[in-house]
Amino acid sequence: MITTRNGLNRAQSLFLVLLRIIVGWHLLYEGIAKMLIPDWTSAGYLENSRWIFSGLFHSLAASEGAIQVVDFLNVWGLTLIGLALMLGVLTRYASIAGMALLSLYYIANPPFIGTDFGIPLEGHYLFINKTFVEIIALGVLGVFPSGLYFGLDRFIRAAGNARRSRSAEKPEKAKKPGNILDENAVPDSLHRREILRYLAMVPVLGAFAWGTDRKYRWNSVNAVSGATIKISDTALKDLKGELPRGKILNRQVSRIFAGGNLIGGWSHSRDLIYVSSLFKAYNTEMKVFETLNLAEKAGINAINISHTQLALINKYKRIFGSNLQTMTQVHPTKDNLYEHVDTVIDLGVDLIQIQGNCCDWRVRDGEIDVLYKCLDHIKRQGYPAGLGAHSVQALKACDEAGLEPDFYMKTFHHDQYWSAHPVEKRIPFSVDGDRSEDHDEFHDNMFCLFPDETVEFMNRKEIPWIAFKVLAGGAIHPEEGFRYAFENGADFICVGMFDYQVVDDVNIAIDTLSKLAGRQRKWYG
Repeated sequence: MITTRNGLNRAQSLFLVLLRIIVGWHLLYEGIAKMLIPDWTSAGYLENSRWIFSGLFHSLAASEGAIQVVDFLNVWGLTLIGLALMLGVLTRYASIAGMALLSLYYIANPPFIGTDFGIPLEGHYLFINKTFVEIIALGVLGVFPSGLYFGLDRFIRAAGNARRSRSAEKPEKAKKPGNILDENAVPDSLHRREILRYLAMVPVLGAFAWGTDRKYRWNSVNAVSGATIKISDTALKDLKGELPRGKILNRQVSRIFAGGNLIGGWSHSRDLIYVSSLFKAYNTEMKVFETLNLAEKAGINAINISHTQLALINKYKRIFGSNLQTMTQVHPTKDNLYEHVDTVIDLGVDLIQIQGNCCDWRVRDGEIDVLYKCLDHIKRQGYPAGLGAHSVQALKACDEAGLEPDFYMKTFHHDQYWSAHPVEKRIPFSVDGDRSEDHDEFHDNMFCLFPDETVEFMNRKEIPWIAFKVLAGGAIHPEEGFRYAFENGADFICVGMFDYQVVDDVNIAIDTLSKLAGRQRKWYG
């Protein structure tokens, strides 16, 4: 095989050129993608930084002037570095600049345990990720003169040689063209055939431009990398105002709590058996984080979750620096009174409520003392203690037994929708029980069996009431469900939302609360 004076044979030199083109292609595409994404900004990526210079990155993200400079340098830095590598022009300088830029990406969000930004678009890594690999690849391109192989650096070298030859008193005889892969065999001038050979990158660049245009026309340009990730919040411009808040003891919470059902996949979809799986497939970890981030920006500052979901929410809060408040459900039993409570306290929680069907079943089974002891334990730990229920009969029994929660969490919706079964077929404590094959009985279709009794009970109680299942699992429109809940005494509502529903739901709540008429119950909280 023919070798160069660097000791590289044709195959080795060819793969070096391919490495230069591939890395350049990727960086150029990243730059073009950012350029074409409307309102793209690196702010979110910098805000997520959790390593040694996180304070600096956070301050850059918080400054409007600084972030504009950072975004400009990101877009044009990637574009120009990528273009230089593909064309093989000033390759060594482009490689060094690329290493510096990618090193900043790596330092901002390295793939370390507990410091990654938590949105695993390409997989979970340990120390080594794509960014690190490309830094090393650029290092290789920087120490080898890859631009002299099928690159414009060869023209620059030839032009320099020619200039030096003309300025010499006794110009040396022009060198004969050497092997095209020999960096030292650079002639003072290049023949037409050689020029065409070294411009071989032009068609590749044309293919890049054609492919990018086709992709943009097909499904818009996007590039998956840390610095390109953008959590969309464009719908926030449609917000109609600030979502009102209230208080539960010393916790100030928004009038809407985000529901945890969509995260867990509990769809209450009647006989549509595929919907719960669809929920889980759509609400990936990244999508959950996007939804929570959007909800917070829209004014929702609390979420109702099961104790099994608390670790995921804590991960979100750690990654995004979030102050989202968690109301966590616990499920005490006669044989296990306090384990769930102590666990969620250890994990970090703001409000604790005994889960709805747990309250129903303890009352049904004659174990109200379990509920009493659990509420007392929560209060003694210094946390707001809530009592949830699906059946109003359970709350009435607890009230008669002297239980005094800090707030109620009660299902509440009207029964004027198609899949609600007849009043005479509604059985107390049947919610979340067995699903009947009789269409006139419970089949995961109704969650407040006696709404009038619920209103009557709540009108007598002077503590905050959070109404949940206000849309009957998607059977009632939010405009109708929100109005019904607030007009009939609910102080807060808990609603499960997909990301694309968040802003609409907040706007509906703002409108409803601003035009509320006919509410009889005093506001508590």
